[in-house]
Amino acid sequence: MSAIFITGNSRGLGLGLTRHYLDKGDRLYSLSRSECPVKHANLQQIRQDLSQLDQIEQSLQSLLPDAPDLVILNAGILGQIKDLTDTSMPEIKTLMDINVWSNKLVIDWLIKHNIKVKQLIIISSGASVNGNRGWGAYSISKAAVNMMAKLYVDEMPGTHITTYAPGLVHTGMQDYLCREVDSIKYPSIASLISAYQTEFMPDIEIAAGLIAGSFEKCLQFDSGSFVDIRQLTAS
Repeated sequence: MSAIFITGNSRGLGLGLTRHYLDKGDRLYSLSRSECPVKHANLQQIRQDLSQLDQIEQSLQSLLPDAPDLVILNAGILGQIKDLTDTSMPEIKTLMDINVWSNKLVIDWLIKHNIKVKQLIIISSGASVNGNRGWGAYSISKAAVNMMAKLYVDEMPGTHITTYAPGLVHTGMQDYLCREVDSIKYPSIASLISAYQTEFMPDIEIAAGLIAGSFEKCLQFDSGSFVDIRQLTAS
């Protein structure tokens, strides 16, 4: 039985990973803005809006009695697909607070309390390196996460850190992207639409099994690496 800490587990990939690890008999601790729909004796959760940065340390203090074997920093928001020119500074600040700075606070808390974690996974995205039109603030936030992971490597010598692009997963985010975004103005959406509701965009349960099963392969890469699931499932 492993102890796992995860953020953002009330829906989407985080919910799929929660169900996967509970089915394996692991113990889970989570921070999530909404209550996780799964009720299980091995799941302990604190509801925490991660945009409220000043509350995160107190929540961690209440939640984590032991050092987790695996930390999955999964919580994140997409925002709207639109040109960067049309994206306001408050929108960008919200994305950065949730997608980047909340993760920094969790990592800093682990270091400050000398909590030894074997593996730290930060969910990133192919958008962090693609630079496609419309993904502006989200891409910037995920690119920042990739660099942040590299910068923490020397500060967490006992922890293997990976920023991880999970590929296509059928979540509410994909419903928005494939149904509401103009794929003519934003051409990168076309490939998502072609995969939508096909085997190439699995549901959260199937995807979670594939993703969790690939985390151990991340240990083959240098700590601080950005790894795309396609690098792992192709081997």
